[in-house]
Amino acid sequence: MASAALGSPWLVPASVFGANAPSNRINVGVIGTGTRGIPDMRLFMHNGDVQIMAVCDVNTGSYGYRNEKLFMGREPAQKVANEYYAKKKGTGKYNGVDAYNDFRKIIDRDDIDVVAIVAPDHWHAVMTIMAAEAGKDIFCQKPLTLAIDEGKEMVKAVRKYKRILQTGSQYRSSAAARFACELVRNGRIGRLKTIRAYNATNNKKGPGPGWKPMPVPEGFDYDMWLGPAPMVPYHELRCIYKFRFNFDYSGGQITNIGAHAIDVAQWGNGTSLTGPVEVEGLEAEWPPKGSLFTTALTSKFRAKYANGVELICQSTGGGGTHFEGTEGWVHFNSRGLKTHPESLLTSKIGPDEIHLPKSNPNRTHDAPGNYYGDHVRNFLDCVKSRQEPIEPVEIGHRTASICHMGNISLQLMRKLQWDPEKEQFVNDDEANAMLGRPMRAPWKI
Repeated sequence: MASAALGSPWLVPASVFGANAPSNRINVGVIGTGTRGIPDMRLFMHNGDVQIMAVCDVNTGSYGYRNEKLFMGREPAQKVANEYYAKKKGTGKYNGVDAYNDFRKIIDRDDIDVVAIVAPDHWHAVMTIMAAEAGKDIFCQKPLTLAIDEGKEMVKAVRKYKRILQTGSQYRSSAAARFACELVRNGRIGRLKTIRAYNATNNKKGPGPGWKPMPVPEGFDYDMWLGPAPMVPYHELRCIYKFRFNFDYSGGQITNIGAHAIDVAQWGNGTSLTGPVEVEGLEAEWPPKGSLFTTALTSKFRAKYANGVELICQSTGGGGTHFEGTEGWVHFNSRGLKTHPESLLTSKIGPDEIHLPKSNPNRTHDAPGNYYGDHVRNFLDCVKSRQEPIEPVEIGHRTASICHMGNISLQLMRKLQWDPEKEQFVNDDEANAMLGRPMRAPWKI
């Protein structure tokens, strides 16, 4: 079903560029204006055919993000966008970008064509499905999901309502990552045997057992921030950037850094629309019971594919994806590409060999940040053409699923068999009970 949907063009509805907008303009609303949200907004608005119409965040504005010195939230984001358009128009003042506390006000607007979802992971499914139902195209940050069952529902909604969704896994738009995967797919390292996907250890420290609740700061809508997650006492290290170290909202560094490495692994293995058949937790270090943070401090798990390839995801190794074959290896990370033998770096992919899709056909080499801009541009081009983007919903879902399978295997600390067609564990009720997450009313999917 997924493979049939990919690559199918659709006609552009008359409303896709906004009722009152020029026909070549895409009106965008940004949901989530923190560590990644404001940079993503900048990438969108630096495209000449994009107009940022509104921003949304439950935080009026504060410090406390990944870079503690940055002041972020909806009012800082609104200011950034209004000042950008004022300068662009040469008017000295612009107040056309609205700011909301409730994301539904963006989704309900008829003049917004695209939503960029840069909220914490536990919000991705609800927001994506509501946006698809409202006829919006969606750029959703990685990891695409909080749980595997949520991803299945996101795929259904995007396809039912014929929406374009790009997963924010920017290495799919990297020339170096693509070339690395083409080398592997075309047998330059012989038969692929092992893939090593490196994530990271936790880069923030949370309070241990006996931590005390804190008063909710003024200007922060904590109930809305929690949304479908359980109602629990507020602590400043529960929210904003640090949410990723609590299973109620994310999956730790496995779903953060690991999602990037595993996504490239899937591409190089030719398994982007499926998954492994076995997963096993090998080792993990956990915070003390009763700590605010609950995800693994360090971790290592293995997965095995039907083609015999073994994937090992671990916290050490410096980041990136390492492909090991019978005749050499290829290693990709954010700093570039290394190979053995080195001659592979100048290898040419012939016209009759496997060529992977390109976000930017003219991009042959990476420069700092250019592939992220290409990733956004690829999405915008697909909004207009109705062709599939380089990382559609099915691919983002399958990558996130491996991250979640890894976390489940580490929590149970045993070998699990997986059926990639049915997307469930084989004869294991305990593991299958962990495929979804209950949602706090009134939120549901």
